[in-house]
Amino acid sequence: MTETGKNDELTALMADLREEKVLELVGRYAAEGVHPLKIIGLCHKGMMRVGERYEKGAYFISGLIMAGEIMRQVGQRVLPLIRNEMPDRESGTIVLGTVEGDIHFIGKDIFKVLARGHGFAVHDLGVDVSPAAFVAAVEQYRPRIVGLSCLISTSFKAMKETISLLRSSLEPSRIPVATVIGGLIDEQLRDHVGADYHAMDAMDGVRICQEIIMES
Repeated sequence: MTETGKNDELTALMADLREEKVLELVGRYAAEGVHPLKIIGLCHKGMMRVGERYEKGAYFISGLIMAGEIMRQVGQRVLPLIRNEMPDRESGTIVLGTVEGDIHFIGKDIFKVLARGHGFAVHDLGVDVSPAAFVAAVEQYRPRIVGLSCLISTSFKAMKETISLLRSSLEPSRIPVATVIGGLIDEQLRDHVGADYHAMDAMDGVRICQEIIMES
């Protein structure tokens, strides 16, 4: 099978939620020396197809949950390989969550895996996270970046309230360097909710976080 064919196979298996086959192929790729971030990227493409099928009604919420679980297991298998390549690297700390009123998690979980692969310590608060819970997590973990995910317009208000509360209720020394939003977003929404940055996809989010750390 050609290299392109092999790549397409992993992406297709991920999209079809073939858990055992995905993990078997991930193990084989790792043994063959395929770079861990490439493996994650191929699974990422499959996850995006899962999201598309969900939007079209081909998958239901159970499919999204299963996809997230497969991605979690992929991360468990390949992230240690990345850490072995960069034993002394620490990029910074991120507090991450899907805002109150929204339970979408695929994009958030992909970003989490990629960010950890690039050396970030990521504290994932899950979904439907209240503004107060974000503030409490920032107090606890002292992150340099807060990432907020949102895929439904009814939760934009919660995103704005969260960012406002982070800036108004924390001591100046504890306010994160930057807030980064992702999901169903654009420049206009970023300005509306008061975020510092917006990411178009998971890998874009990682690059933005790297730039924030380098500049701060």
